[in-house]
Amino acid sequence: MKTLDDVDLSGKRVFMRVDFNVPLDKQQRVKDDLRIRAVLPGIRKVLDSGGRLLLASHLGRPKGKVAREFSLAPAAERLGNLLGGPVTLAPDCIGPEVESMAGKLKEGELLLLENLRFHPEEEKNDPGFSKLLADLADVYINDAFAASHRAHASVEGITHFMSVCAAGYQLQKEIDYFHKAMDHPQRPLAIIVGGAKVSTKLGLLENLISRTDYLLIGGAMANTFFKAKGLQTGRSLVEDDFTQKAASLLHAADKRGVKILLPVDVVVAPNESEGGRARQVPVESVPEDMSILDIGDRSVEAFQAALRGCRTIIWNGPMGVFESPPFNKGTFALAEFMGSLDALTVVGGGDSASAVRQAKAEDKVSYISTGGGAFLEMLEGKELPGVLALEKCSEKRPCSI
Repeated sequence: MKTLDDVDLSGKRVFMRVDFNVPLDKQQRVKDDLRIRAVLPGIRKVLDSGGRLLLASHLGRPKGKVAREFSLAPAAERLGNLLGGPVTLAPDCIGPEVESMAGKLKEGELLLLENLRFHPEEEKNDPGFSKLLADLADVYINDAFAASHRAHASVEGITHFMSVCAAGYQLQKEIDYFHKAMDHPQRPLAIIVGGAKVSTKLGLLENLISRTDYLLIGGAMANTFFKAKGLQTGRSLVEDDFTQKAASLLHAADKRGVKILLPVDVVVAPNESEGGRARQVPVESVPEDMSILDIGDRSVEAFQAALRGCRTIIWNGPMGVFESPPFNKGTFALAEFMGSLDALTVVGGGDSASAVRQAKAEDKVSYISTGGGAFLEMLEGKELPGVLALEKCSEKRPCSI
């Protein structure tokens, strides 16, 4: 797979797929610019090299129709603030007007194309649409790790029509950190998995059991494991259809010598809106009329004790309903502790990344991935279509023009 440093960018029109699918507030302003800041090094590299840059992204799910609330205008404004100058937003991502604007770009200038998903052909990976995107440029750069698990036109299809394809700095960084953490980890390796459902992370859990030394399970998905062990879970979210699978995963881990840690105490309340009635109880004593909404203090201590001696730690998924205090304490305590360790600490997934930032530990962990689904699929051992497309393109064609 070629990277930005392998490509001659001077004077070339460069189509760079980025991921500006960022959260917006009620005033349609960017609320979290992590994904925009993450690709600034790649953007500056192209501009400083004399490239004529076309940035392309999606935002939200407009379902193939033009919708003002999904315009990339807020992203253009935020990017302009970060770059120190206005960023022009094209009226579309294809068409005569866009072609004219792309053709008039001077060296060191950029144009942000409008939301790719205003066209249904983007998500359908339509060859005709892919070709129209490819015709805008000489070089294709994928710097959208968070979208690389989707075989979409701007991620996979476009590479079939480009003579030069390469990975951007952010995509390269994501893959490098993943390989350090998973393929060549310093051991012991611990993986923390949280979130709501076992069903969405079965592939991940099955893949990780054969590769990790410690597996720490929290969040609502731990409830299904409690049920598998015969514990009462009150009114908590439980996936009854997966209790047998949870039991078999515990058995498989024990057989392989993998240490699985489940919470030993939990924070319960009638529901997440009644934080004033929250209290901690042992996992064996969850009241029938209560829901498990966070891990307790003893669980935090047990998790910290296990992590203290680890050299590599990967975290995906919060430990509780961290958006609703006081059920954020377990997640925040874990984030702060990870930031204090002398270890490679990699955080992946939108909720986990958000929790780390809210806990003011963003600058203390080794790396925060920009990709939720893409990070999860890599943990499951799957190949990402966007990355595979770059590899195939690099194998077949020269790296410069």
